[in-house]
Amino acid sequence: MNHVAVVDLGYGDAGKGTVVDWLCATRPVHTVVRFNGGAQAAHNVVLRDGRHHTFAQFGAGTFRPGVRTHLSRHVVVDPLALAAEADHLATVGVPDALDRLTVDGDALLATPYHRAANRAREIARGADRHGSCGLGVGEAVAYGLAHPDDAPRVADCHHPALLRRRLTILRDRLTAELGPLDAPPIEDCLPAYTGFADRVAIVDGSWLAGALRTGTCVFEGAQGVLLDEWHGFHPYTTWSTTTFANVDSLLAEAGRPGDVTRIGVLRVVTTRHGHGPLVTEDPSLPFADAHNATNPWQGRFRFGHFDAVAHRYALAAAGGVDGLALTHLDLAGPDLRICRRYDSTDQLTPGPPGDLDRQAALTARLLRSRPLYDDPPQDWPAAVRAELDTPVVLTSQGPTADDKTPHGPLLATPALARTA
Repeated sequence: MNHVAVVDLGYGDAGKGTVVDWLCATRPVHTVVRFNGGAQAAHNVVLRDGRHHTFAQFGAGTFRPGVRTHLSRHVVVDPLALAAEADHLATVGVPDALDRLTVDGDALLATPYHRAANRAREIARGADRHGSCGLGVGEAVAYGLAHPDDAPRVADCHHPALLRRRLTILRDRLTAELGPLDAPPIEDCLPAYTGFADRVAIVDGSWLAGALRTGTCVFEGAQGVLLDEWHGFHPYTTWSTTTFANVDSLLAEAGRPGDVTRIGVLRVVTTRHGHGPLVTEDPSLPFADAHNATNPWQGRFRFGHFDAVAHRYALAAAGGVDGLALTHLDLAGPDLRICRRYDSTDQLTPGPPGDLDRQAALTARLLRSRPLYDDPPQDWPAAVRAELDTPVVLTSQGPTADDKTPHGPLLATPALARTA
């Protein structure tokens, strides 16, 4: 059985959610597996009847009846945000989202103390902000790396005494470092975590192996490869592996190495939320995005021409894909061009993971680079295929599953498998 993994080859916000929804609408899917990130994800799905939800922790196939969500151990789980997301899903016709959810007990917990510390650090950076979402996901990862034996994890929600001790240690360490935190008392948090444990199926790593044997799984990535913790443009990155690396490890552990079709998602407009390089940025482009507004933590949502140089780099960093999903083709027009090269280079080469000094130097170089353009393409899918040497297997002219068109046999489907 061939599973599917969906990864963004830009800076995020390219339409992973709508691609995952289309996959779940056009074939029987057992489970959407989230394999990185946390509550800061914002994957927008719109149905033909106008219902809309921004998926953060639930899989973007949740509108489709019967499709499950599994939060793997690589996800940073925020039970408080998860409950709020389930409440919104209920208002748009999905009352059973929590019933279709499983969570790996080894996943890190994001808590109000992580969130408060995250925001305090970002405020302290002033004009040098990194563009954090302010939800504490990176803070939880950093704390887990520094204190692996004490970091709160999902399985701790079944053990209130242990969780109380770990939350106390966490709060006290962060308070000693940063001063008083804008977060509630621990005793006010504990009922929410124990209630989460009573309501949601918390499982071990063997659960996913069973799901992979039972039916098709879609692995849904968060953020984008150009924000990857090791290959992104440091320091404007995420504390998360956004390539296929986590998918590969989960499949290998389940005894199914390589059993996956790899799809890379790209907009025809290269966008970025917040600070950091966007070589092709052009404030004159006449675009807006109702689902990606400027906010106090990430900053402005920025638009640029299609950056083939950056996307070639992302492809190389991700290890290649089997096909591309090209979204937002409804925005393609005479004003939109392709950047095939910069004034300094037409090729960026990924380095070995872990060399953040190298990535910071690359960032500085990109901030000095200027884009060079040719005439606007007449055929966008053909132009993108030629620039990235990768077939475009899905195109999207709008936000719904009905706006998607598969090309070639890779994602071909005879008819819709589910409706919503």
